[in-house]
Amino acid sequence: MPAQFKDYYTTLGVSRDATPDDIKKAFRKLARKYHPDTATDKKAAEEKFKEINEANEVLSDPEKRKKYDTLGAHWNEAGGFERPPGWQQSASPEGAYSQEFHFGGTGFSDFFEQYFSGGSRYGFPQGFEEEIPTGAARQGRARRGHDVEGDILVTLEEAMHGTQRPISLQTMNRQTGAVQTHEFQVRIPPGATDGRRIRVPGQGEPGHNGGEAGDLYLRVRHASHPDFTTREADVYHELDVAPWEAVLGAEIVVPTLDGSIKLRIPENAENEQKLRVRGRGLPKGKTGERGDFYVTLHISLPTKISDAERALWEQLRSASTFNPRA
Repeated sequence: MPAQFKDYYTTLGVSRDATPDDIKKAFRKLARKYHPDTATDKKAAEEKFKEINEANEVLSDPEKRKKYDTLGAHWNEAGGFERPPGWQQSASPEGAYSQEFHFGGTGFSDFFEQYFSGGSRYGFPQGFEEEIPTGAARQGRARRGHDVEGDILVTLEEAMHGTQRPISLQTMNRQTGAVQTHEFQVRIPPGATDGRRIRVPGQGEPGHNGGEAGDLYLRVRHASHPDFTTREADVYHELDVAPWEAVLGAEIVVPTLDGSIKLRIPENAENEQKLRVRGRGLPKGKTGERGDFYVTLHISLPTKISDAERALWEQLRSASTFNPRA
């Protein structure tokens, strides 16, 4: 079943030849506007936030963007949107399954799940060697259902504190057209890192001839945040500082995932210097230990100055003995 095409460039409001920096700026602007924690209409903002995250997930990744641009050339073909010739499909022996799956509640559209999901939609049970039975063997042999994999979009706030997510998995038999929908709750534990797989037992492909159902594996994808990125349990934040703050030092209030902190900028701080605050990252399992919080300094220069400011800069130039080329 072809998925409805998503125009990610339109979602972010950028042209198809936008640079990575253009995409980054457009996402941050929209993410700040529609972040559920700050928006007035939280429900509408949440849906919009998911859309711009999905668009950013694809367009900010060079490999995914290249695939998307290839797909985009075929989006308005007659009969619906299909994979272009040569597109790699999920691996599974021909005839080994007859089910099609659609997720609900993962935060990603069917389009993303079908073309950009990080894992196979039809996995094999661990240690299971697939055989394709025929005739009476096909009808009488009990077979465990395949494991199913997909991605689930998790905000950093959810990864910080944990949450419960209602998920639906719709299974359609390609031969008969029969549709079954399973709805269940998935627990996202505190400290769920990007790429972590969450196993939901028995919610994969139904078994055959009395065989047990396969499992569902949901791969955590951290939603892009306008202020933070993550690496395992560590959280990163980029901070713009004025030249005098870098030279003289300063105390600046910076946000973290669980409240603001006062950060001391040391004297003679350098551009791209990283400052670490221990224990203010994501939780690490059940030990109570947490990752660290890293702040990367960016020395920002003023783009416009008044006459009075210019006079002060000129006075500094005359008085300073600093020579960056010495």
